[in-house]
Amino acid sequence: MNKGGFSQLWLDYKKRTDNGGSVYVSKVFLSGFLQDHRIVKHALEELKSGVQTMLGVEIKVEQDMSQATLVLKRGSEKEGGVRREGYRLWETGGVLTLAAADERGLLYGVFALLRLIAMERPFQGLDLLSNPESPLRMYDHWDNMDGSIERGYSGRSFFFQDDKVLVNERTRDYARFVSSIGINGVVINNVNVKQAATWLITDRYFQEVRQLSGIFADYGIRLFLSLNFAAPLELGGPQSADPLDPKVRDWWREKMEEVFSKVPDLGGFLVKADSEGRPGPFTYGRTQADGANMLADIVKPYGGLIIWRCFVYNCTQDWRDRQTDRARAGYDSFIGQDGDYHENVILQIKNGPMDFQIREPVSPLLGGLQKTNQMLEVQVAQEYTGQQIDVCYLVPLFKEVLDFHTYCREKCDTVSDIVSGRTFGNVNTGMAAVCNTGDDANWTGNDLAAANFYGFGRLAFCHSLTADEIAEEWVRLSISNEEEVVEKIKKILLGSRGTYEKYTCPLGIGWMVTPETHYGCSVDGYEYSRWGTYHRADHKGLGVDRSRLGTGYAGQYREPNASLYDNMETCPEELLLFFHHVPYTYRLKSGKTLIQHIYDTHFEGVREVEEMIGLWESLKGKVPDPVYDGVRERFDRQLHNAKEWRDQVNAYFYRKSGIEDEQGRKIY
Repeated sequence: MNKGGFSQLWLDYKKRTDNGGSVYVSKVFLSGFLQDHRIVKHALEELKSGVQTMLGVEIKVEQDMSQATLVLKRGSEKEGGVRREGYRLWETGGVLTLAAADERGLLYGVFALLRLIAMERPFQGLDLLSNPESPLRMYDHWDNMDGSIERGYSGRSFFFQDDKVLVNERTRDYARFVSSIGINGVVINNVNVKQAATWLITDRYFQEVRQLSGIFADYGIRLFLSLNFAAPLELGGPQSADPLDPKVRDWWREKMEEVFSKVPDLGGFLVKADSEGRPGPFTYGRTQADGANMLADIVKPYGGLIIWRCFVYNCTQDWRDRQTDRARAGYDSFIGQDGDYHENVILQIKNGPMDFQIREPVSPLLGGLQKTNQMLEVQVAQEYTGQQIDVCYLVPLFKEVLDFHTYCREKCDTVSDIVSGRTFGNVNTGMAAVCNTGDDANWTGNDLAAANFYGFGRLAFCHSLTADEIAEEWVRLSISNEEEVVEKIKKILLGSRGTYEKYTCPLGIGWMVTPETHYGCSVDGYEYSRWGTYHRADHKGLGVDRSRLGTGYAGQYREPNASLYDNMETCPEELLLFFHHVPYTYRLKSGKTLIQHIYDTHFEGVREVEEMIGLWESLKGKVPDPVYDGVRERFDRQLHNAKEWRDQVNAYFYRKSGIEDEQGRKIY
């Protein structure tokens, strides 16, 4: 299970209990690929290692195709249906064939083959075609160069320590993990670029960054860096970062020529500007497009991309002001520039208009923009969803976002269609997730949180996979193929998001978290802050009026979504409090009043955590002891957290409303 003291996660190639499948993978013939190509070389190494460990069979590369039981060959869309980075794996007459469009596709196909072996699946009659749906599939790390991680819940950084870049065996294993699930881009440093991180684009760090970039390239991954928009001021350039200033442009042109000559595999840069104190074009009276295009034009000759985050909002909102709405800010800041961004700019849009809550509507920018490259951003790191203490399987949330109809076209109008490029024919589209890994021995703090780490990559590659299918894969690969273990852990995972939502924030209201740390309940923690994260509870009801009579946010959507959200009677109930201020006595479709729904769901949430604990305890001795003990300890903390949320939320709204619980339970 461990290598160098840390877990191998889903690449922990355990010996297969039978010897099934060994006949198909003992003799390999390679056609159309160079054996010494850096990606092919590592694909073959992984194949040999996995087959030897799981099946006890030594792979031999044959020179005669007629002797082979596994053929690895170059395919095409005309021959086999494979597209860029895709693969097809099939069995005919006792011979397996893996056809791939390119070297990355070959690597992904090899990992798919190893998945099937690890899950003890038969090869007879197999025919699997898999082409990636999102062209760019990225993990964004919020690691700081001192070794800390912003919103990190799994230890410290394994990329940085004491302002040094770390390159070691763990780096290579990380590259193996993410390439095995189809990730082809990684941002290694925090979007809030400060102090030493600004210097990553200088000769102080070029050697290590190039070495890291090379390891990633071995596994088909492009390295990206988060960029400080104010770098000219901080690195001795012009005393300005105005994107239209010729001196600033000249400085960036010289800098990028230096950067790409020293790190030629670099994919480009991620930029956060004009939000939460970060510098940006607004400082100089320029648009976001002015800033993004300036950088994009300069990196274009090197094949570089500029990924520009749409997390831009006025962070000095006055709580007394009921018209200003943080939820509106992203759309208001970017929709007017649709079509202004250059081809190698991608706008990275958070799944919701606020900030990775357990429940919020899909951002209206997704599908609102029609002439601009769009990329979905989600958060695998559980900042607001339990911080890898509480179990919260997020793939169902990501699926809901991908399946959302934006109505931007008659057909191909879902978020999945948009970020795959099907809607507008874009090439530069994709999905990114804020990652949840650190230097803990198990990588993700809570062993069960690795299901999110694994799940995002698999879903970004194949949007049609279900949350159930991904959960089953992860359990079988990471923990056990035993049916009882698989079914019980799947039950825990698949119900966990609903459970977390029940004992925390009702019906889309969000927040109510402890300020700064964002873990644990504080109903009024942000209610009077400048961050615009309000619930507006009074003695009559709660919720934020975002209808046309309120902030007007609902009107940012296309029809019929705009009208649907605008009307309290038609608004989806899971988002009711996000869009409307609702009386406590309002009756939901269940027949319950709003206040009774709050009471009931919070009691239900605690009970469901207790049920999850019971399921986990029944697996003692059936999962590895370190995994069992680690998850069990986290469940104790989750149960305590759930009870605190239940009691604080119920007490708060009982005191606000003065309405008794119909079931007469203890409310403080």
